[in-house]
Amino acid sequence: MDGTAAAAETHAFQAEVAELLNLMVHSVYSETDIFLRELISNASDACDKLRYEAIARPELLAGDERLAIRLKPDKEARTLTIADNGIGMDRQELIDNLGTVARSGTRAFLKSLSEAKEGASLIGQFGVGFYSAFMVADRIEVVSRRAGAAEAWLWTASGGAGFEIAPASEEQAKRVARGTEITLHLKPDAGRYLERFEIERLVRTYSDHILFPIELLGEQDEARQINAASALWQRPKSELKADDYLQAYRSLTLAFDEPALTLHYKVEGRQAYAVLLFVPSTAPFDLGDPTRKGRIKLYVRRVFITDDAELLPPWLRFVRGVVDSEDLPLNISREMLQNNPVVTQIRNGLLGRVLGELESTATKDAAAYEKIWTAFGAVLKEGLYEERERRAQLLGLARFTTTAGELRSLQQYVADLRPGQSEIYYLVGESAERLRSNPKLEAARARGIEVLLLSDPIDAFWTMLPGEFDGRKLQSLSQGDVDFGAIALVDPSAEPKTASAEDAEVLKAVKEALADKVSDVRASQRLTESAACLVASEAGRDRELERLLARQNRGSGAKPILELNMAHELVKALGRAKGEQRGEDVADIAGLLLDQAHILDGEVPEDPAGFARRLNALLLRGLAPPPTS
Repeated sequence: MDGTAAAAETHAFQAEVAELLNLMVHSVYSETDIFLRELISNASDACDKLRYEAIARPELLAGDERLAIRLKPDKEARTLTIADNGIGMDRQELIDNLGTVARSGTRAFLKSLSEAKEGASLIGQFGVGFYSAFMVADRIEVVSRRAGAAEAWLWTASGGAGFEIAPASEEQAKRVARGTEITLHLKPDAGRYLERFEIERLVRTYSDHILFPIELLGEQDEARQINAASALWQRPKSELKADDYLQAYRSLTLAFDEPALTLHYKVEGRQAYAVLLFVPSTAPFDLGDPTRKGRIKLYVRRVFITDDAELLPPWLRFVRGVVDSEDLPLNISREMLQNNPVVTQIRNGLLGRVLGELESTATKDAAAYEKIWTAFGAVLKEGLYEERERRAQLLGLARFTTTAGELRSLQQYVADLRPGQSEIYYLVGESAERLRSNPKLEAARARGIEVLLLSDPIDAFWTMLPGEFDGRKLQSLSQGDVDFGAIALVDPSAEPKTASAEDAEVLKAVKEALADKVSDVRASQRLTESAACLVASEAGRDRELERLLARQNRGSGAKPILELNMAHELVKALGRAKGEQRGEDVADIAGLLLDQAHILDGEVPEDPAGFARRLNALLLRGLAPPPTS
């Protein structure tokens, strides 16, 4: 290390990095090529950041205005060097950036990677960047100097438990006046990455559209540019082929799948900007990140500004790509972005165009749209809660699992309404399988009524807002009153029992027995086979929403309503017990009905021991021998 070893400091990798490196070093993936794409992408980001910072501080370029990325293979030393003259890193940035993985979902990614036979696509989706180099290198040296800084630093690691950092040697510091130089000491089986034709192939495949020149150094250090370095989004669509878009997608998103939808267009007039957006075909690992940040890069006249401009709402965060404005100032800040009228118009235009393309795809290519919905439907439904002005449009885009089939649209639902049906019925729960066996479906099933089975967590939230589609109200089967009286039974002979004076007495007795455990007890219009179910009041929260909030100690504590099927034998038995003044049986059957209703909703009875006691007591009384005469 040219005399720097004495000053070297040893640092331990973050636990997740150590585990990741262990996977990289000891696992063999079929596609190790991605390491070069990842390192070139990092170099491009460094150049982008310098060009942006130099807007306010032009002295950072210091006579070296041409930003570029250089690749140098050395067969004799068995090293491949990737260098850039971008922003560079100081000592602490080297420790922070190369010693930790500060990304949500790291643990889930590592688990998936360790279980996968083909790891390249997972690495690409997660974007672990620098660490992918350990798939081909057994030692890595990084020399970096922050733009404007006096000192250069050397970071070295061999894929073990830690890394060393020290001041760069005089020779290294002279070589890296600004930016970062990464030297990979290649493994014995990675020799093909020293071949110039192989390097050119990888650059053309993965990094041709990087905006900075990528230069390959020859044996005499002569440089030859090997990428197009053009802003593809600024080129006419007529000049581009499908493969151009595919490689641009993979370069911009660092993904390995193919885009399910591509939007490429220019806006001219009061505002001028170019757009290249992609909808992936598979969900990336960071889709569930709690920050819900988008990944659209904002450029101004081909100068990268930020990827955190929130150009699309969080519920469209799966859309990736580039927006390049001709009108925004180059020195626009994040604070200015929030209130800039040009950015506001771009946001509105992008939102309308993306939703319009999704609608067009849903109409023209149902199979392609179903793939998009399967991957991102749960995220799109966040918009039903957050974007009230677009709610009708989003409901039209939504696809649902229903009692009639999978991926049904509300247009299909309305077209198949039963005679006399005026509402769209739904039921919210943990899974479609459990919902299909929910007793609240019984009366709807008896009348051939289709019901939406909503099992994404967001469903409990967007359905709490009043809503309708095509003039039809959306009605929960677990909240408020339900009246199916205008809809004929599929089997007319299964006419439900009419209410009687005795029913009112039974309901009163059950309510008295349960006291404050329920807010009310009433005859059910929902049940035909089961004895009881629990519902929420019209003014309260739906049952599933109340359960979700209760798990976070944010429940309202509202008591449910117990509905009874007055034609059920157990309810009839309770009526007989009341008529014969068998108070103990009345109390036990009432408690058992409540506990059964909780269980059918997927809940544990409030008092499991009491449930077991009541059940045992009733069984013993039923099995007791008749009295002898």
